[in-house]
Amino acid sequence: MRLTDFWTRLGEAFGPAYAASIARDQVLSELGGRTIEQALAAGVETHVVWRAVVAAYPDRVPARLR
Repeated sequence: MRLTDFWTRLGEAFGPAYAASIARDQVLSELGGRTIEQALAAGVETHVVWRAVVAAYPDRVPARLR
């Protein structure tokens, strides 16, 4: 998954402002206790980060974006 696709999906699932907040502030255990931004900066593959988002917010991410 390209990084632009990742950000588009995150924005579609949460809305642009909330997506930015989640990426910056929400620590996910699935990412080793890092935020989305920290995981991406550390070189974690975007598809791995996206799977972590889906696992953390299963009711929020629509099936078409999974």
